[in-house]
Amino acid sequence: MTGHATTDSTGPGAEVSVDLLIIGAGPTGLYAAYYAGFRGLSVAIADALPEVGGQITALYPEKLIYDVAGFPAVRGQELVDRLTEQADQANPIYLLGHSVTQLDDTDDGVAATTDTGTRITAGAVLICGGIGNFTPRELPVGTEYLGRGLRYFVPRLNELAGQDVIIVGGGDSALDWALSLEPIARTVTLVHRRTRFRAHERTVEQLHTSSVQVLTPYEVDKISGDGPMSEVVVTNADGDRLTLPAQTVVAALGFIADLGPIEQWALRLRRRRILVDPTMRTNRERIFAAGDIADYDGKVNLIAIGFGEAALAVNHIAATLDPTRSTTPGHSTDA
Repeated sequence: MTGHATTDSTGPGAEVSVDLLIIGAGPTGLYAAYYAGFRGLSVAIADALPEVGGQITALYPEKLIYDVAGFPAVRGQELVDRLTEQADQANPIYLLGHSVTQLDDTDDGVAATTDTGTRITAGAVLICGGIGNFTPRELPVGTEYLGRGLRYFVPRLNELAGQDVIIVGGGDSALDWALSLEPIARTVTLVHRRTRFRAHERTVEQLHTSSVQVLTPYEVDKISGDGPMSEVVVTNADGDRLTLPAQTVVAALGFIADLGPIEQWALRLRRRRILVDPTMRTNRERIFAAGDIADYDGKVNLIAIGFGEAALAVNHIAATLDPTRSTTPGHSTDA
């Protein structure tokens, strides 16, 4: 296969042929796409989510990230935007909202099938699926208000400007959203069923010095409203009840991680991650893995590590597809 794939809104049942299929459009997958383009490979990126960015976009787009080289601090969404701009240099085909359900070996590569019926033939596959599929833990009450005030993620803070917002949870995401919304929303109330928080100690200190109303140990007992929600009732173990105005409830109760179809792909797994060798190759010849989904002795889960693993994998993929290619191509400044 030669040439570059073009960015495309490929629909259900389509046929796609590329040198490299990347599964997962998070930071590692996006960087892998750029680097594959640098190595002259055509690329498709498949992700079950409807937009790029993976967990960053879904869980903490407004949170500052401090451990990415070259950025003293960078907001999650800004990092995703920069990575997408970089990945676009490879002209990848984006298959967003496509969950890869099957990977079959072929004579000269791998054939992948998605839940939409799209078929991708590729010389190799690089799995950058983070922690796999993840779904939010549901709030026990008020699920009928999903889409009418109840939500599990806050990808754009400004969507909640001027509202009375109740955030439920005691972890990092809950406290981060509460503090980020403090200057934007009309009121912010954090409801947690325990008196202790799971969030980072410094974040807890910031919460208690903020204007966010903190209610512990309370739980959401009822959500009501004619059409969109208008108020929320919270109770504690003593039976105390408070009725609060609310146009939005953010249920930040964590999420359930699931490897999904990956478990059916005959890959060696350890601790619910894919075992790889020093070249990032799995036990299947044409399938590689990088980022949080990959595992080996001494593994450290950092975005920066994922970038390096992506480059390492792509260099060995390039040599696998064409043995005349070197695994040490030099620097981008030499191009």
